[in-house]
Amino acid sequence: MSGRHSGGTGRGLRISALPQTLKVIFKLAPRQLTDEIALAKAEIKRKGTQLGVAGAFFAVALVFVALLVIGLMVAAIMGLATIMPAWLAALLVSAVCLIIAAIGALIGLRKFKAVMPLVPEDTLRGLRYDLGIAKEGSAFDARVLDPNSEQYKAAKAAKEAAAAKARAEREAKAAAQPELGPAPTEAELRHRLDQRRTNLTGARDDLGRELDLKTQAQTLLAATQARLQVGKAQLSDKIAGFGSSARSSAGTPTSADVQNLAGQLKDRWKPLAVLAASAAALAVLVRRLMKG
Repeated sequence: MSGRHSGGTGRGLRISALPQTLKVIFKLAPRQLTDEIALAKAEIKRKGTQLGVAGAFFAVALVFVALLVIGLMVAAIMGLATIMPAWLAALLVSAVCLIIAAIGALIGLRKFKAVMPLVPEDTLRGLRYDLGIAKEGSAFDARVLDPNSEQYKAAKAAKEAAAAKARAEREAKAAAQPELGPAPTEAELRHRLDQRRTNLTGARDDLGRELDLKTQAQTLLAATQARLQVGKAQLSDKIAGFGSSARSSAGTPTSADVQNLAGQLKDRWKPLAVLAASAAALAVLVRRLMKG
Protein backbone atom coordinates (compact mmCIF):
# COMPACT_ATOMS: atom_id res chain seq x y z
CA MET A 1 0.00 0.00 0.00
CA SER A 2 1.44 3.32 -0.98
CA GLY A 3 0.50 6.95 -1.07
CA ARG A 4 -0.85 9.21 1.58
CA HIS A 5 -4.49 9.38 2.41
CA SER A 6 -5.76 12.40 0.50
CA GLY A 7 -9.05 13.07 2.24
CA GLY A 8 -8.28 16.76 2.93
CA THR A 9 -10.87 18.95 4.53
CA GLY A 10 -11.01 21.57 1.80
CA ARG A 11 -12.95 24.82 2.03
CA GLY A 12 -16.46 23.47 2.51
CA LEU A 13 -18.03 21.52 5.31
CA ARG A 14 -16.74 17.94 5.31
CA ILE A 15 -18.98 16.20 7.82
CA SER A 16 -20.21 14.12 4.88
CA ALA A 17 -16.67 12.75 4.46
CA LEU A 18 -16.67 11.31 7.98
CA PRO A 19 -17.98 7.82 6.99
CA GLN A 20 -15.31 7.49 4.30
CA THR A 21 -12.58 8.51 6.73
CA LEU A 22 -13.78 6.03 9.33
CA LYS A 23 -13.94 3.35 6.64
CA VAL A 24 -10.29 3.98 5.76
CA ILE A 25 -9.29 3.78 9.43
CA PHE A 26 -11.22 0.56 10.06
CA LYS A 27 -9.73 -0.95 6.89
CA LEU A 28 -6.12 -0.10 7.69
CA ALA A 29 -6.14 -0.80 11.44
CA PRO A 30 -6.53 -4.64 11.21
CA ARG A 31 -3.85 -4.86 8.53
CA GLN A 32 -1.56 -2.73 10.67
CA LEU A 33 -2.14 -5.03 13.64
CA THR A 34 -1.48 -8.13 11.51
CA ASP A 35 1.81 -6.74 10.23
CA GLU A 36 2.79 -5.69 13.76
CA ILE A 37 2.30 -9.28 14.92
CA ALA A 38 4.27 -10.60 11.93
CA LEU A 39 7.07 -8.14 12.70
CA ALA A 40 7.08 -9.27 16.33
CA LYS A 41 7.42 -12.90 15.19
CA ALA A 42 10.30 -11.96 12.89
CA GLU A 43 12.06 -10.12 15.71
CA ILE A 44 11.56 -13.04 18.09
CA LYS A 45 12.95 -15.44 15.47
CA ARG A 46 15.99 -13.24 14.89
CA LYS A 47 16.64 -12.86 18.60
CA GLY A 48 16.15 -16.60 19.07
CA THR A 49 18.89 -17.23 16.53
CA GLN A 50 21.18 -14.83 18.34
CA LEU A 51 20.32 -16.53 21.63
CA GLY A 52 21.21 -19.90 20.11
CA VAL A 53 24.63 -18.57 19.10
CA ALA A 54 25.16 -17.25 22.63
CA GLY A 55 24.10 -20.64 24.03
CA ALA A 56 26.66 -22.37 21.83
CA PHE A 57 29.43 -20.23 23.30
CA PHE A 58 28.18 -21.04 26.80
CA ALA A 59 28.28 -24.75 25.92
CA VAL A 60 31.89 -24.42 24.80
CA ALA A 61 32.68 -22.68 28.09
CA LEU A 62 31.02 -25.51 30.05
CA VAL A 63 33.07 -28.09 28.16
CA PHE A 64 36.26 -26.37 29.20
CA VAL A 65 34.99 -26.09 32.78
CA ALA A 66 34.49 -29.87 32.73
CA LEU A 67 38.03 -30.29 31.44
CA LEU A 68 39.19 -28.04 34.28
CA VAL A 69 37.47 -30.27 36.82
CA ILE A 70 39.10 -33.32 35.25
CA GLY A 71 42.48 -31.64 35.48
CA LEU A 72 41.92 -30.86 39.14
CA MET A 73 40.97 -34.47 39.79
CA VAL A 74 44.14 -35.64 38.06
CA ALA A 75 46.15 -33.21 40.14
CA ALA A 76 44.56 -34.56 43.33
CA ILE A 77 45.34 -38.12 42.33
CA MET A 78 48.94 -37.27 41.51
CA GLY A 79 49.28 -35.43 44.78
CA LEU A 80 48.06 -38.44 46.77
CA ALA A 81 50.31 -40.68 44.71
CA THR A 82 53.31 -39.16 46.47
CA ILE A 83 52.27 -40.77 49.75
CA MET A 84 50.52 -43.91 48.44
CA PRO A 85 50.40 -46.00 45.29
CA ALA A 86 48.91 -44.25 42.26
CA TRP A 87 46.13 -46.80 41.81
CA LEU A 88 45.09 -46.41 45.43
CA ALA A 89 45.06 -42.62 45.12
CA ALA A 90 42.86 -42.80 42.00
CA LEU A 91 40.53 -45.27 43.71
CA LEU A 92 40.25 -43.07 46.78
CA VAL A 93 39.42 -39.94 44.78
CA SER A 94 36.86 -41.87 42.71
CA ALA A 95 35.24 -43.25 45.86
CA VAL A 96 34.90 -39.76 47.34
CA CYS A 97 33.31 -38.49 44.10
CA LEU A 98 30.94 -41.47 44.04
CA ILE A 99 29.83 -40.90 47.62
CA ILE A 100 29.18 -37.18 46.99
CA ALA A 101 27.25 -37.95 43.79
CA ALA A 102 25.15 -40.65 45.49
CA ILE A 103 24.24 -38.42 48.42
CA GLY A 104 23.26 -35.55 46.12
CA ALA A 105 21.23 -37.85 43.85
CA LEU A 106 19.33 -39.41 46.75
CA ILE A 107 18.46 -36.04 48.28
CA GLY A 108 17.38 -34.65 44.92
CA LEU A 109 15.28 -37.72 44.11
CA ARG A 110 13.48 -37.57 47.43
CA LYS A 111 12.69 -33.89 47.04
CA PHE A 112 11.61 -34.43 43.43
CA LYS A 113 9.17 -37.16 44.42
CA ALA A 114 7.79 -34.96 47.18
CA VAL A 115 6.69 -32.27 44.72
CA MET A 116 5.45 -34.59 41.95
CA PRO A 117 3.28 -34.07 40.02
CA LEU A 118 4.28 -30.54 39.17
CA VAL A 119 0.77 -29.43 38.17
CA PRO A 120 -1.59 -28.26 40.97
CA GLU A 121 -3.92 -31.24 40.80
CA ASP A 122 -6.29 -30.18 43.55
CA THR A 123 -6.74 -26.71 42.09
CA LEU A 124 -7.28 -28.06 38.58
CA ARG A 125 -9.77 -30.64 39.83
CA GLY A 126 -11.63 -27.93 41.72
CA LEU A 127 -11.75 -25.73 38.63
CA ARG A 128 -13.04 -28.59 36.49
CA TYR A 129 -15.65 -29.37 39.12
CA ASP A 130 -16.77 -25.72 39.24
CA LEU A 131 -16.97 -25.55 35.44
CA GLY A 132 -18.99 -28.76 35.37
CA ILE A 133 -21.42 -27.38 37.95
CA ALA A 134 -21.70 -24.13 35.99
CA LYS A 135 -22.45 -25.98 32.75
CA GLU A 136 -24.66 -28.85 33.90
CA GLY A 137 -25.77 -27.97 37.41
CA SER A 138 -26.90 -30.90 39.52
CA ALA A 139 -26.68 -33.18 36.47
CA PHE A 140 -22.88 -32.97 36.57
CA ASP A 141 -21.23 -36.30 37.35
CA ALA A 142 -18.09 -35.82 39.45
CA ARG A 143 -16.83 -39.26 38.41
CA VAL A 144 -15.63 -37.79 35.10
CA LEU A 145 -12.84 -36.18 37.14
CA ASP A 146 -11.52 -39.53 38.38
CA PRO A 147 -8.89 -40.91 35.94
CA ASN A 148 -9.78 -44.49 36.87
CA SER A 149 -13.51 -44.23 36.16
CA GLU A 150 -15.28 -45.22 32.96
CA GLN A 151 -16.90 -41.80 32.74
CA TYR A 152 -13.48 -40.16 32.67
CA LYS A 153 -12.28 -42.46 29.91
CA ALA A 154 -15.42 -41.86 27.85
CA ALA A 155 -15.13 -38.09 28.27
CA LYS A 156 -11.46 -38.22 27.33
CA ALA A 157 -12.23 -40.24 24.20
CA ALA A 158 -14.95 -37.78 23.19
CA LYS A 159 -12.58 -34.87 23.76
CA GLU A 160 -9.88 -36.50 21.65
CA ALA A 161 -12.39 -37.17 18.87
CA ALA A 162 -13.52 -33.54 18.92
CA ALA A 163 -9.89 -32.37 18.84
CA ALA A 164 -9.13 -34.66 15.89
CA LYS A 165 -12.18 -33.35 14.04
CA ALA A 166 -11.18 -29.74 14.68
CA ARG A 167 -7.64 -30.50 13.53
CA ALA A 168 -8.94 -32.06 10.32
CA GLU A 169 -11.15 -29.03 9.68
CA ARG A 170 -8.20 -26.68 10.19
CA GLU A 171 -6.05 -28.71 7.82
CA ALA A 172 -8.80 -28.74 5.20
CA LYS A 173 -9.28 -25.00 5.58
CA ALA A 174 -5.55 -24.40 5.29
CA ALA A 175 -5.38 -26.59 2.18
CA ALA A 176 -8.28 -24.70 0.59
CA GLN A 177 -6.62 -21.32 1.06
CA PRO A 178 -4.68 -20.00 -1.94
CA GLU A 179 -0.94 -19.72 -1.86
CA LEU A 180 0.07 -16.27 -0.68
CA GLY A 181 3.67 -16.54 -1.79
CA PRO A 182 6.72 -16.29 0.43
CA ALA A 183 6.40 -14.56 3.77
CA PRO A 184 7.52 -10.92 3.77
CA THR A 185 10.92 -10.14 5.15
CA GLU A 186 11.46 -7.98 8.20
CA ALA A 187 12.52 -5.03 6.03
CA GLU A 188 9.37 -5.35 3.90
CA LEU A 189 7.21 -5.49 7.02
CA ARG A 190 8.83 -2.34 8.38
CA HIS A 191 8.32 -0.54 5.05
CA ARG A 192 4.66 -1.54 4.90
CA LEU A 193 4.12 -0.51 8.50
CA ASP A 194 5.66 2.91 7.89
CA GLN A 195 3.49 3.51 4.81
CA ARG A 196 0.32 2.38 6.55
CA ARG A 197 1.22 4.44 9.61
CA THR A 198 1.49 7.49 7.34
CA ASN A 199 -1.94 6.73 5.87
CA LEU A 200 -3.46 6.32 9.32
CA THR A 201 -1.90 9.61 10.42
CA GLY A 202 -3.48 11.42 7.47
CA ALA A 203 -6.85 9.81 8.10
CA ARG A 204 -6.69 10.72 11.78
CA ASP A 205 -5.83 14.34 10.97
CA ASP A 206 -8.73 14.54 8.52
CA LEU A 207 -11.06 13.07 11.12
CA GLY A 208 -9.91 15.63 13.67
CA ARG A 209 -10.50 18.48 11.26
CA GLU A 210 -13.93 17.18 10.32
CA LEU A 211 -14.96 16.91 13.96
CA ASP A 212 -13.44 20.26 15.00
CA LEU A 213 -16.34 22.53 15.96
CA LYS A 214 -14.30 25.72 15.64
CA THR A 215 -13.16 24.90 12.12
CA GLN A 216 -16.67 23.99 11.03
CA ALA A 217 -18.08 27.17 12.59
CA GLN A 218 -15.46 29.31 10.86
CA THR A 219 -16.23 27.66 7.54
CA LEU A 220 -19.96 28.21 8.02
CA LEU A 221 -19.39 31.83 8.99
CA ALA A 222 -17.25 32.45 5.92
CA ALA A 223 -19.88 30.87 3.67
CA THR A 224 -22.63 32.97 5.29
CA GLN A 225 -20.66 36.19 4.86
CA ALA A 226 -19.98 35.35 1.22
CA ARG A 227 -23.69 34.76 0.59
CA LEU A 228 -24.51 38.01 2.36
CA GLN A 229 -22.13 39.94 0.13
CA VAL A 230 -23.64 38.33 -2.95
CA GLY A 231 -27.14 39.24 -1.76
CA LYS A 232 -26.14 42.85 -1.14
CA ALA A 233 -24.59 43.10 -4.58
CA GLN A 234 -27.71 41.69 -6.22
CA LEU A 235 -29.93 44.09 -4.28
CA SER A 236 -27.78 47.06 -5.28
CA ASP A 237 -28.05 46.01 -8.90
CA LYS A 238 -31.84 45.76 -8.59
CA ILE A 239 -32.12 49.22 -7.00
CA ALA A 240 -29.89 50.73 -9.68
CA GLY A 241 -32.02 49.09 -12.35
CA PHE A 242 -35.22 50.44 -10.85
CA GLY A 243 -33.72 53.95 -10.62
CA SER A 244 -32.55 53.99 -14.21
CA SER A 245 -35.88 52.70 -15.47
CA ALA A 246 -37.72 55.37 -13.46
CA ARG A 247 -35.54 58.17 -14.83
CA SER A 248 -35.90 56.98 -18.38
CA SER A 249 -39.69 56.79 -18.20
CA ALA A 250 -41.69 59.62 -19.79
CA GLY A 251 -43.93 60.51 -16.90
CA THR A 252 -43.67 60.84 -13.17
CA PRO A 253 -43.90 57.50 -11.32
CA THR A 254 -47.28 56.84 -9.87
CA SER A 255 -48.03 55.90 -6.27
CA ALA A 256 -48.65 52.33 -7.38
CA ASP A 257 -45.14 52.13 -8.82
CA VAL A 258 -43.68 53.56 -5.63
CA GLN A 259 -45.61 51.06 -3.51
CA ASN A 260 -44.55 48.22 -5.79
CA LEU A 261 -40.91 49.25 -5.48
CA ALA A 262 -41.21 49.55 -1.70
CA GLY A 263 -42.78 46.09 -1.47
CA GLN A 264 -40.01 44.56 -3.54
CA LEU A 265 -37.37 46.23 -1.38
CA LYS A 266 -39.14 45.01 1.74
CA ASP A 267 -39.28 41.45 0.41
CA ARG A 268 -35.59 41.59 -0.46
CA TRP A 269 -34.43 43.04 2.84
CA LYS A 270 -36.27 40.60 5.11
CA PRO A 271 -34.20 37.49 4.26
CA LEU A 272 -31.05 39.59 4.15
CA ALA A 273 -31.75 40.95 7.62
CA VAL A 274 -32.34 37.43 8.95
CA LEU A 275 -29.14 36.26 7.28
CA ALA A 276 -27.18 39.15 8.78
CA ALA A 277 -28.55 38.43 12.27
CA SER A 278 -27.65 34.75 11.94
CA ALA A 279 -24.14 35.64 10.80
CA ALA A 280 -23.69 37.97 13.77
CA ALA A 281 -24.86 35.30 16.23
CA LEU A 282 -22.57 32.74 14.62
CA ALA A 283 -19.63 35.14 14.83
CA VAL A 284 -20.26 35.65 18.55
CA LEU A 285 -20.42 31.87 19.06
CA VAL A 286 -17.15 31.32 17.19
CA ARG A 287 -15.38 33.99 19.24
CA ARG A 288 -16.55 32.42 22.49
CA LEU A 289 -15.40 29.02 21.33
CA MET A 290 -11.98 30.40 20.40
CA LYS A 291 -11.64 32.15 23.74
CA GLY A 292 -12.72 29.01 25.57
